Amino acid sequence: MQRKPTLKTYKYRIYPTDAQVVLFAKTFGCCRLVWNKMLEEKLRAYEKKERVPLINPAKYKLDFPFLKEVDRFVLIAVRNQIENAFRNHFKNPEKFKLPKFRKKKDKQSYTIYNVRKLLRVDFKRSLLFLPKIEEGVKIELHRRFDGKIKSVTIIRTNDGKYYASILVETQDTRNKVVKPKSKLCWICLGLERFATVTNDFGSYEVEHPKYLLKAKERLKRLQRSLSRKQKGSKNSEKTRLRLARQYAYISNARSDFLHKLSKAIIDENQIVMVEDINMKGVLKSRLAKSVADSGWSKFLKYLKYKSEWYGRTFTQVDRFFPSSKLCHRCGYKKKT
Repeated sequence: MQRKPTLKTYKYRIYPTDAQVVLFAKTFGCCRLVWNKMLEEKLRAYEKKERVPLINPAKYKLDFPFLKEVDRFVLIAVRNQIENAFRNHFKNPEKFKLPKFRKKKDKQSYTIYNVRKLLRVDFKRSLLFLPKIEEGVKIELHRRFDGKIKSVTIIRTNDGKYYASILVETQDTRNKVVKPKSKLCWICLGLERFATVTNDFGSYEVEHPKYLLKAKERLKRLQRSLSRKQKGSKNSEKTRLRLARQYAYISNARSDFLHKLSKAIIDENQIVMVEDINMKGVLKSRLAKSVADSGWSKFLKYLKYKSEWYGRTFTQVDRFFPSSKLCHRCGYKKKT
C-alpha cells in the first residue's frame, strides 16, 4: 500500500558568495519593509475596530521601486505569513498574539514558493538553485531526499550563518524504521534528572545535559564585555558575534540531544506515555530558567510527530491523574 504524500522539512547549511550575500540582504530588507508596512495598516484598522484589509504587496512598489529587484513570489509569501498570523490570532487570541514589527537585528529569513519550478537541488555538485541565482548556491547536503520541493526558506542567524530550509512533499518521512522491543513506556520529566523512562524491561534515568548552566559564566563574561564596547564599533560587532555563536551552540547542542533521545525512545517502544505538563505555569515560577534549559516543550513536540511518522502511539496523561497512587494490578488508589 502506497503511503499518502506528506510534507517534511530538510535544513542545510549554505555558503553564499559575496554577491549572493548582497542579494540575500536586499531580499531580507524588502521582506522586512513589506511586512512592517502591511502590519502598520492592519493594526491601524484593528485598533479602529474596522475590517482588517487584505493587502497586495505590489502597491508598495510605486513608493519603493527597489522592491522590483526581488522575486515577486517572495513578497507574496510575506503577505501569506502575515495573513496566517492574524487568522491564528482571531481564532485563538490566548495562544497566538498579534504579530510584531520585524527588526534588522533579529534573525532574518524569507520564503520562496516553487511556483515556476525554479527551485531545485543538484546533489552531485552540491548546489541549490534559486530565482535570480542561476549559478546556484553552495550547499552542504549531509542527507538526500526524494520528493517534490514545495518551498525554500533562506535563513540568516544572528551569528552570521546561512541556512536553507527545504519543504518537500514526500511519500515516506521516516528515516530508519526499527521494530519496537517494548510495548509500553512511561516518561517522567524532571530537573535533577532530565527524564526517568520506565518500560517492559525496567527503568533508567537520563542525565540532564544542562547546556545553558554550563555556559553561564562564559555568557556572563561575553555580555559584560559587550556592554563595555562602544555601540557600532568593530570590537562591539566582534563581541556580539561571539555571544551569538555561544547561544547558537547551546541551542544546537540541546536540539541534537533531544532529537537523539526522542528517536531512541520511539524506536524502542510502541506506546509512549508522558504527563501533560503546564508549561506556561512552570515558566512563570522561579524554576523558569531550568525548565527553559531542559527543553521539555520541544522534547514533547519531537516525540509527538515522530510517533506519527513511525506508527507509534503517543499519549499525554492529565497532570492530575494519580498514576503514582494506583496499583498496576487491581487499580486501588492509595489514600494520603
